[in-house]
Amino acid sequence: MKMLTVENVTKTYGEKQLFEQISFTIGEKERIGLIGVNGTGKSSLLRIVAGLDTPDAGKVITGKDYSISFLQQSPDFETDRTVLEQVFDGDAPILKLMREYEKTLIDLNKDPNNSGQLDELYRLQKQMDALNAWDASSNAKSILTKLGITNFGQMVGQLSGGQKKRVALAQVLIAEPDLLILDEPTNHLDFETVKWLEDYLSRYRGSILVVTHDRYFLDRVTNRIFELDGGAIYSYKGNYAAFLEAKAIREENEAATFEKKKNLYRRELEWIRRGAQARSTKQKARIGRFEELDHQLSNGKPGAEKLDISLNGSRLGKQVFELKDASKQYGNKMILNSFDLLIKPGDRIGIIGNNGTGKSTFLNILAQRIPLDSGMFNIGQTVKIAYYTQESEDMDENKRMIEYIKETAEVVETSDGKNISAAQMLERFLFSPYTHGTPIRKLSGGEKRRLYLLKILMSAPNVLLLDEPTNDLDTQTLTILEDYLEEFPGVVITVSHDRYFLDKVASQLLIFKGDAKIEPFYGNYSEYLEREVIVEPKKEGKSSPAPFKAPEKEKKKKLTFKEQKEWEEIDGVIAQTEAKLETITGEIEKYSSDFTKLQELMTQAAELNSKLEQLIERWSYLAELAENS
Repeated sequence: MKMLTVENVTKTYGEKQLFEQISFTIGEKERIGLIGVNGTGKSSLLRIVAGLDTPDAGKVITGKDYSISFLQQSPDFETDRTVLEQVFDGDAPILKLMREYEKTLIDLNKDPNNSGQLDELYRLQKQMDALNAWDASSNAKSILTKLGITNFGQMVGQLSGGQKKRVALAQVLIAEPDLLILDEPTNHLDFETVKWLEDYLSRYRGSILVVTHDRYFLDRVTNRIFELDGGAIYSYKGNYAAFLEAKAIREENEAATFEKKKNLYRRELEWIRRGAQARSTKQKARIGRFEELDHQLSNGKPGAEKLDISLNGSRLGKQVFELKDASKQYGNKMILNSFDLLIKPGDRIGIIGNNGTGKSTFLNILAQRIPLDSGMFNIGQTVKIAYYTQESEDMDENKRMIEYIKETAEVVETSDGKNISAAQMLERFLFSPYTHGTPIRKLSGGEKRRLYLLKILMSAPNVLLLDEPTNDLDTQTLTILEDYLEEFPGVVITVSHDRYFLDKVASQLLIFKGDAKIEPFYGNYSEYLEREVIVEPKKEGKSSPAPFKAPEKEKKKKLTFKEQKEWEEIDGVIAQTEAKLETITGEIEKYSSDFTKLQELMTQAAELNSKLEQLIERWSYLAELAENS
């Protein structure tokens, strides 16, 4: 059995300890999602598992022939290679062979009469037959096409950042390793491509370790979740939905334990203050316990590290944005053409569409960064815009965090009317006080995005323009941002490919289809996708309606002999099921710290709940029949 074991691994970055003595095993065909707040060390852990970084202590153990491929967030490519040359880059024999074959083919196209090149081509073809490399080569081109890369001879240096990420994704998928490590694979992918990737990974024969902000993707791809939290790692069976349920139980139990420790701490503190003389063994032991409790509570998690977005916004008047007969063109590409739009207070608009259709350009027009070619654009006098861009463009990475935040405000007002300092706001965004003087360049990519989000929210906006806000933000930050946006009294307009995020924050959509075709839709993203699935088959042909048939008069049914017996016994069965459920509930509390056992008990509880619902439904049916008997 092929597996990878991480044993007592510790890693420190600068003064910050990311994780300490963590251990886990990745077995065959496991699909693991790794989650945690940005800055907890997710990318560092991926690099250690991939063998690209070494831990301060501990080790990663694999078999001799165990292979790993790693998709990094920002792939580093040589710009003078073609797409195919990059995809076939690697040490595996089949990749080396395909690289040689493609190069020889290109050389022969340049000089068709070169006999030496012809002989070399025949030799490589025989090797391709022997290694069955034709399927791999065909698969490579198929994957690239599915990912939207069709010009295989294009130089990598000419690709956009998003296209490079797709080429890197194709490269790791083609290698088919024992363990596929993916760091934010859905960034820069549209819905159709993400759906294809989900289907591809569901059929993948090896194991997968993935970090992603896309919670629908996590839910559909994973069968196990690792959570990095407070330097430790927690393992949960099941997908993202199962993780949320299990984590809620864990945190409830931790909070209860924490409260008990606080009460014990108070009693111990009173005893110490009374002037206990540490002469006896018993007293020494008690002082030792007090010191241990003091340490535990000083580093306690419940209530201590929760991201808090509770900022006041500015008052918004009746007028927000109005576009009339608006047109915008870049070169030969038309973005807007005689476009009309009225945006009202309270609107929640999601903008979707393929890359290159003008979504970010549209946000830049609303932010008054790009003018229209023609038409009218009216903006309300009270509108105060905060624009969350993809690039964090105003971020000077040589500045310290506290200086960067104070540029916006030294003091801000929270939603409950309190005034708090910039330093306190940094703490609410999970930046510890000792890190406030850290230069921005030393932060992780996700921490920089969280800091950037804090800065724009501190400007007290009443209109939020968000361009791909889910890229590089962790799931916890996204969950709290979504909760903030739900209560936000102003207007939210967001460009996103994240289905989960759009479902939670947008109640209407603008679908950018290219060539200035923009279709409005009233509803969330999932409702739009369902409509698309329903509409497509109707285009194939019309079916004639079924002839009208008058309903037959239903006769009153009575209990059969078998149903009569069931009716007499069903109360007892319901009572037994309720008793079993009560026992399981008690077991769940007992095994609250054993997450494997906890998952099993929760599955049993869910099955019993389902059975109980069916029994009650059956009882109602039989009771109705019994009345007619």
